[in-house]
This record gives sequence, C-alpha cells and structure tokens, in this order.
Amino acid sequence: MFQAMDPKALDQNVFSMLADQWMLITAGTPEHCNTMTASWGGLGVLWNKNVAMCVVRPQRHTLTFLEAGDTYTLAFFGEEQRKNLTRCGKVSGREVDKVKECGFTVAAARNGAPYFEEAQLVLVCRKLYWQDLEGSHFLDKEIDKACYPERDYHRMFIGEIVEVLKKT
Repeated sequence: MFQAMDPKALDQNVFSMLADQWMLITAGTPEHCNTMTASWGGLGVLWNKNVAMCVVRPQRHTLTFLEAGDTYTLAFFGEEQRKNLTRCGKVSGREVDKVKECGFTVAAARNGAPYFEEAQLVLVCRKLYWQDLEGSHFLDKEIDKACYPERDYHRMFIGEIVEVLKKT
C-alpha cells in the first residue's frame, strides 16, 4: 500500500538514494513499459517546480519509451531487491521481459505512469525538458574521457515531480 506525500517531506539522503540504492527509470504504459537501473540523476527545484532529472544512453531500450510518452517514474527499492536491480541494469528489454523475470507487479500512478508495487518510494514525473549531452561542453575533459569512451552521450530528461508515493 502506498501513501501520497509532498516532495518536500522526503527525508532520505538523495545522494545515497541515487548512488548507493539505485533506482529504476520506468516509462511507457502499465500494459507496455520498460525499465532500467540507474545511479546517476538528481532532485531539486528548477523553474519553480520540484523536479527529478535522469539520464539515459542512446542505446538503451528505455529511451524509446521515455521519448514516446509524457511521463516516467523513478522507483527506489529496499536491499532485498538488489539482485533484480542489478538484472535490470544488465539485460535489455529488447531481448527479455525484465518485469516478468524480476517478478515485479506493475501499477499505475494517477497520471497513468507505470511503477512497481515492490518499490519503497516512487517519484512520478511529467516530462518538462530533454537535451542531449555533448562532449564539447565538458569543462573537465577527464569526465568525458572516463565516462564516454564510446561517445555515447546521455540524453537528459527533467521532469516535474507530480506525485510521490511512499510504501506504508
């Protein structure tokens, strides 16, 4: 069971949530969605809105779903789901049904965005902006060299957090 809450009531360390716990970025519809594990992103305030930012490489199947829809979710899980999050980061939804393999139960937020009932916390987002990262914009060239040896720069999505769901 989930309870809606104000984004300003979040009391978790967002750095730990992203880097240590990881998250699943999910887009599409409850009937047809794809998900991927991510540990890069951000939460904050931009354009007078509470926002979540995620980045997706061009070769990821989830990118197609993000581009096609108006919404996405960022879901955070307990440690008991670490194996499934690892799996969702290593295999492509083009080849396998990750949702089925992980035993996840798809639910729908009020705006129809898909998320998983096994999550502990879900940020439901409405896309506001996207942009492709560019190598020429890195001021620290070591980041470009270390993170993008294949020149497969991420597409960044910024979404307004329209709903926060916390497992009760």
